[in-house]
Amino acid sequence: MLFNYTTKLPRWAVTLVVLISLIAGCSKSPGPSAGGARGAGPGLPISVYAAPVTSVPWSDRISAIGTTAANESITLTAKVTENVARVNFEDGDVVEAGAILVELSGRAEVAALREAQSAYSDAERQYKRLADVVTQGTVTRAALDTQGATRDQARARSEAIRARLSDRVITAPFAGVLGFRTVSPGTLVTPGTAIATLDDIETLKLDFSLPETSLGALKLGDPITGRSAAFPDLTFPGTVRSLDSRVDPLTRALTVRARIDNSARALKPGMLLVVELATGSRQALAVPEISVLQLGDEAYVFKVGAKQTAERTVVQVGARRGGLVEIRGGLSEGDLVVGEGNVKLRPGLPIKVLEAQAPSSEPSTN
Repeated sequence: MLFNYTTKLPRWAVTLVVLISLIAGCSKSPGPSAGGARGAGPGLPISVYAAPVTSVPWSDRISAIGTTAANESITLTAKVTENVARVNFEDGDVVEAGAILVELSGRAEVAALREAQSAYSDAERQYKRLADVVTQGTVTRAALDTQGATRDQARARSEAIRARLSDRVITAPFAGVLGFRTVSPGTLVTPGTAIATLDDIETLKLDFSLPETSLGALKLGDPITGRSAAFPDLTFPGTVRSLDSRVDPLTRALTVRARIDNSARALKPGMLLVVELATGSRQALAVPEISVLQLGDEAYVFKVGAKQTAERTVVQVGARRGGLVEIRGGLSEGDLVVGEGNVKLRPGLPIKVLEAQAPSSEPSTN
C-alpha cells in the first residue's frame, strides 16, 4: 500500500525520502574514537611517548648583530705636492710591510742632495786639514771649531734633503690588501690626496652591542661564533678581546670587541655578522621542546604519575636550544614527561607510554 502511495509522489520527493534514509543510516554506524590513531575508548589509557628529565651540559648563549672592521686600516696619502713618477701596484694587490707603492718625481731634490753632499765632503776635508796643523800653532782652535760647524751644517742639509726625498716614496706601513688606486703616472698630487686604501684583514675586529644586563656574564676570552649571510654554510670562530669602558646611557648597551680569524680572506671589513656568544658551561635539567606547553605566561608539562596517569606540572623554563628546553624548576632529574601526544591529555587521565627516549646529552649550538 505504501509502495502504491509513493509511486504517486513527484520524483523530487522520492529522491528526498531516499537521501533522508541514507543519512539516518550513516549516523547510526560506529565511528573512530575521539583519541585518533593512538586514542582509546572510554576508560582505556591513551598511548603517548615520553622522555626522562636529564641533566646535560648547558652553556648560556647570547645572540647579537656585529660589524667587521680591519685589524689595521689606513688611506695612503701624499705628503708633498709633486707629480707621480711611478705606480708599483695594482688594485687588490697583497703587499708586505715596507713595499714601495708610489714614487713621486724628485729631480730637484736629488740635485739639491748632490750639492749638499758635495759641500759636506769639502767641509769634512777642510776640517781634517785644519785638525792636522792646529797642534803646530799655525791655526787657531777657533778656526777649527768654525770649520767643524760648517761641516755639521752641510751634513744637516743633506739629512733634511734625504727626508724630503723619502716623502716622495710612499711605502706600505704594514702588510695587507690594497684597494682601488686613484692615481696614475703623471698625476699631480698634493698633501692629503688619497692614493689607495690598505687593510690588514688576516684578523678582523668584530664589534657588537649587548645589553648592560649581560655585563656580569661577560669576560675576556669568551668564545664567539660569527655567521654571514654571504656564507651560510660557514662559521667564523673568535674570542672576546675587549669591552668598552662605558655603557651607552641612552641605549643601556655595552660595545664588545672580538677578534676572528680571517686567514682565508673570505670576510671583508664592514660586513654584517650574526654573533653567538658563549658565556660558560654548567649542568642543567632539560626536556624535549615538544614536552613543554604554554598557556598564557604559564609553562607546564604532563608528567607520568606513579599510577600511570597524566599529572599537569607547572615548570620554570630557561633557554631553548637544539630541540631541548632548560628546566629551572618544577621537575627533578629522572621524572618522565610526555612528549608526543600531550595535547590530548587532561590531568588524571590514564596513559600508556609507548616509548621513553632520553634527550641528547649535548644540546646543539645552532
